[in-house]
Amino acid sequence: MAMSGNNHRIDYVEFSVGDISRSGRFYGKAFGWSFKDYGPGYCEFSDGRLTGGFALRADGDPGGGIKGGGPLVILYASDLAEAQRRIEEAGGSIVKPAYSFPGGRRFHFSDPDGYELAVWSNK
Repeated sequence: MAMSGNNHRIDYVEFSVGDISRSGRFYGKAFGWSFKDYGPGYCEFSDGRLTGGFALRADGDPGGGIKGGGPLVILYASDLAEAQRRIEEAGGSIVKPAYSFPGGRRFHFSDPDGYELAVWSNK
């Protein structure tokens, strides 16, 4: 994931998938993407320009915990608390409070139309 030069920009896309190996084979064969495994539940991909990830979804949850399903767009913020404050002031709502993961912290929010996105920081 990128750093502060991408403050407030789309930085990462995460797909909720039923089979990480199958998804890797598909995107590798179709588009030539490369991959880095982070255990049985997560794999990072690179298309040569953008990085993203495949997150193993729970059975019976087509959205992998993401409201509405589909890809999760992740933005970068150099100051996570400030980004959260700005989102809330603009009318967004926090749907998953900030939590730690290897490499940083992130939270999920819903925009006024109900789209779920996330913001991460390595600080």
